[in-house]
Amino acid sequence: MDEAGRGALAGPVVAACVMLNPAQIPAGINDSKKLTNKRRRELYDRIQEQAIAIGVGRVEPEIIDDINIYNATKLAMKKALGNLRTPPDFLLIDAVKLYDISISSVSLPKGDEKSVSIAAASIIAKVYRDDVMIEYADRYPEYRFSSHKGYGTAAHRDALRMYGPTELHRFSYMPVRDVYEIWKSKEQP
Repeated sequence: MDEAGRGALAGPVVAACVMLNPAQIPAGINDSKKLTNKRRRELYDRIQEQAIAIGVGRVEPEIIDDINIYNATKLAMKKALGNLRTPPDFLLIDAVKLYDISISSVSLPKGDEKSVSIAAASIIAKVYRDDVMIEYADRYPEYRFSSHKGYGTAAHRDALRMYGPTELHRFSYMPVRDVYEIWKSKEQP
């Protein structure tokens, strides 16, 4: 199990749980951050075709703001686990500890570099989340979400200052909160 989007200023945090078929592990699976977009998408399709089960969980920005990103990540992971059609016997989780689940698990720091299953989950979560942000780019073209996927790039921060935050932004994150305060003060009579 792994997640994508913890550090983004906008959009959901997404977690994926992947049960690979030991007889059909796609070659080239690696930490999603170490793959090109093209290679990630190729592997995403192959994992979708060959995995025993895949579950995805997503938590939206307003919930992230309410419960914080760490708890939102754990919630997304629990949702991903709940969305598996086949329950696992054991979980390998990238860096996060889930205490209130009925399945035995181990948290592996940098697990996406150590476990092919966690790396597969990182690919599923990343591509799923990227596609969500690309859809949002159509609704908010001025933010160019399709290029930075909601992360705090210079272009995103410039758009945030120019247009103000949207409901997709995480208001509990300091860069968004600071801009929101400026925009709020502009609206005061």
